[in-house]
Amino acid sequence: MFSRSGVFLTGRFVSFNPPGAAERSRFFSPAFVPLLRRSGRAEPPPPAAGKSRKVPEKPEESRNSRMPKKVKGHQAAVAVGPAEAAASGPVTRDRSGAVSISVFAKPGAKKSAITDVSVDAVGVSIAAPPTDGEANSELVRYLAEVLQLKRRDVSLDKGCRSRDKLVRVDSGLSPEEVLERLREAAG
Repeated sequence: MFSRSGVFLTGRFVSFNPPGAAERSRFFSPAFVPLLRRSGRAEPPPPAAGKSRKVPEKPEESRNSRMPKKVKGHQAAVAVGPAEAAASGPVTRDRSGAVSISVFAKPGAKKSAITDVSVDAVGVSIAAPPTDGEANSELVRYLAEVLQLKRRDVSLDKGCRSRDKLVRVDSGLSPEEVLERLREAAG
């Protein structure tokens, strides 16, 4: 009866290619036999002349060094410094030239109002429930009123289903003027 790597003969298994034969044949190569006889133990032969493996040296810093942690919100402003934090506040100019406002919306309020202007975002309470886009349309309407612009100049850019939103203002106002009008409305 034959099997994959040998033959069964009268209850004994005779193997043609026993498992691990490839590793053993490396140690018992003709060049290694004299070394084996001298030392009395099996050690791997020295690497061949053209086949040495070089282990790349590690740079000064370890490859597994940790990346710096991301800092969120007002902690980033503290880490950056007060002078630079004011320049990168909630009102910025995007690549297309429009002004973007980071808004933290609080829907379901009794009346629409700007609650606070922080380094992270402009807090706006909205007098509309957060269903069917009612709060988003009320937010755009209210910001257009506060900035003294037409409704078509103010649009919701990102965050239609989130409290963190990005509102885009397409007008001739600079980010400083927009921020000043928002602070006046906040009181």
